[in-house]
Amino acid sequence: MAAPLESLGKYQITEVIGRGAMGVVYKAFDPNIRRTMAMKVVRLDAMDDGRTPAMLARFRNEAQAAGRLSHPGIVGIYDYGEDRGLAYIAMEYIEGNSLREYLSRGTRFGQRDVVSIMVQLLEALAYAHEQGVWHRDIKPANLIVMRNGKLKIADFGIARIESSNLTHVGVVMGTPGYMAPEQYTGATVDLRVDVFSAGVVMYELLTGLKPFTGTVEAVAYKVCYETPPPPSQVQTDAPVPGAYDSVVARAMAKSPDQRFRNAEEFRAALLDAYAAPVAATLSEETIITEVIPTMRIEPTNPLSASSGPTTARTTAPPPGWDPALLKEIEAHLARFLGPVAKVLVRRAGRGTLDVDQLYAQLSEKLESAEERDAFMATRRRLAGAPHGSTIRPATQGEPALTPEKVDAAARTLAFYIGPIARVMAKRAAAQTSSVQRFYLLLAESLPESERKRFLDSVAPAPPARERR
Repeated sequence: MAAPLESLGKYQITEVIGRGAMGVVYKAFDPNIRRTMAMKVVRLDAMDDGRTPAMLARFRNEAQAAGRLSHPGIVGIYDYGEDRGLAYIAMEYIEGNSLREYLSRGTRFGQRDVVSIMVQLLEALAYAHEQGVWHRDIKPANLIVMRNGKLKIADFGIARIESSNLTHVGVVMGTPGYMAPEQYTGATVDLRVDVFSAGVVMYELLTGLKPFTGTVEAVAYKVCYETPPPPSQVQTDAPVPGAYDSVVARAMAKSPDQRFRNAEEFRAALLDAYAAPVAATLSEETIITEVIPTMRIEPTNPLSASSGPTTARTTAPPPGWDPALLKEIEAHLARFLGPVAKVLVRRAGRGTLDVDQLYAQLSEKLESAEERDAFMATRRRLAGAPHGSTIRPATQGEPALTPEKVDAAARTLAFYIGPIARVMAKRAAAQTSSVQRFYLLLAESLPESERKRFLDSVAPAPPARERR
């Protein structure tokens, strides 16, 4: 899509307003009705790894899901079409900023604005649910604050609609940290996944912090097994009233049956906790007056919906481990835990290179003694890993990780994900002194289709892995 477009279908292309891993968003004009709009465009042959059909299914699903919805709190979809090897969605053009941009700038939202945002979000979700549509990827990046202080939900690409067959068994869809536990484990999902995600958004708005942080594996583990501290106990510049603790806790309950039954019930509990009139818009002092077009496809994160349906992609295998060996262990554990087994194995593998110790840690995740015994019995069947074996680190005598290498890698990563690359590079450098490990940590932020290209560019001739 390097060549500039002047038109697509009946629409006139005026400018590029966003680029991402698999597409471009244009500002366009419909000459028939004299309307400015945004057009999300992807190539029909965009992927070279067999994922094109799945990506296009996600793209069409967005048009079908959002296209059946007409609500002031949801970005409107006008048209879907294919022309000259391109597929496009014509949609409402929004001038404003995503909540992610606010949070990234360090904006702290007062109670008035938090409640206003959440009420607008929950009202729009309640409407979508009534129409048989579940978003399944509610997160700050998909929530747009317009210049008038109103909120709109965007990106219904992985939404579930009646008669949709977009979801498949064993497929993880959503964004790490905002997905409900059942989305990680491959269990049956319903509209309450949106309730969970909205609860995570509320937590972040109240505290300025994400409730689940870390690597993809760490986030998955925390979402499924750990409870974050209540918002009122988080150290912030402005204390959070304790009245919101129970609301957030119920929205983010691990079990769907313990959450609010729907968005309307969540909204009612929030209004009771606030006990004051709710503002219809965000306050003027909060709204960012500098307009940044937000109708764009964002660079894809692991497990992120931006790249469409995908199997549970986590990270590259922990350094020092034979990927085939880890895959075998994952298969054994998956008999008891399902798709989340891959997350748990790779997370545990970061902390040890001893096979027996890895098995011991993983067995603790199983509920019954029978399951633990059955899993431990698979240890004897591992190929090439006798008892007491330890996997040797992947590299020996590699050069030290220097500030120059960190800066160079950040500049390369910025080509894929933008300015946030510098922050991610600093965080990765704080986790390891290994150059190879540092590059792998950075690659985790990219879709699989771009990881190899990134790694080749930062380390064009890495030493061969040594396995034992």
